[in-house]
Amino acid sequence: MAAKEKDSDLYRILGVPTDASAEEIKKSYRRKAREMHPDLDPGNPWAEEEFKELSAAYQILSDPVRRAQYDRGEISAEGRKRRTKPDGATKPGKAKAGKSGFEGFFRDRGGPDIDGVDVNYALDVDFLEAARGASKEIKTTSGATLKVSVPPGTTSGQVLRLKGQGMRGFGKGKDGDALVEVDVAEHPVFKCNERDIYTEAPVNLETAIIGGKIQVETIDGMVNVSVPPNSNTGTRLRLKGRGLADGGRKSGARGDHFVSLVLTLPKKIDPELADFIRRRAAERKS
Repeated sequence: MAAKEKDSDLYRILGVPTDASAEEIKKSYRRKAREMHPDLDPGNPWAEEEFKELSAAYQILSDPVRRAQYDRGEISAEGRKRRTKPDGATKPGKAKAGKSGFEGFFRDRGGPDIDGVDVNYALDVDFLEAARGASKEIKTTSGATLKVSVPPGTTSGQVLRLKGQGMRGFGKGKDGDALVEVDVAEHPVFKCNERDIYTEAPVNLETAIIGGKIQVETIDGMVNVSVPPNSNTGTRLRLKGRGLADGGRKSGARGDHFVSLVLTLPKKIDPELADFIRRRAAERKS
């Protein structure tokens, strides 16, 4: 198989103009590294070489000193010093036998040391799964299945970092990480404000007047709650420590659950109760 022709223009390899900023160079490299990683194209015999070329270009252009040397023609695209003629012109130094182009760039350094690239994923999670914690799975860019542990109290927008689960590194380079951004679905009952949860609970007239116990749904299940006498619609009860956990931040703190009471009447009013209310209303008017 004939050797593949190499592109010696580092800026063209990275896909940036010659006046690109350091941030533009970094952004373009990370994008191309994700697209060109050999793991994504196992059938391409040139994939690893192309990836090495990309990484070699980034190693030079991301270093301000070496980038300036390259721009002035003092070093080649392979990072070698150029020999200067007496008239000041430059020409590339000769490569050693068996070491040419980017292949030599890496061999001269005892093999490529390239850090793997971080890979971003999105994960949809139900509200109660995120509140209680769950084990989920995602498909990686290489088609493998990756297990994701969602800590209790995880909220929308939170990014879970899975060390070493991104693109693999080369040589002594470390593997990249998988960055999983979680999107938590809204719940029809539980409403959140940071770590606190808010719900409503119905209370009948008798319990509202004389007090008593009602059952309230929490993220931990049903719990009994004491309703104080003379409660009304809008009365708010606090269930301390029944809110969301800290989402894996190891503080151990949980928010609170606030229950707003809603006074509800039965579909059919007891006749004696209705007569009593009418008599009391008449007495107040007299």
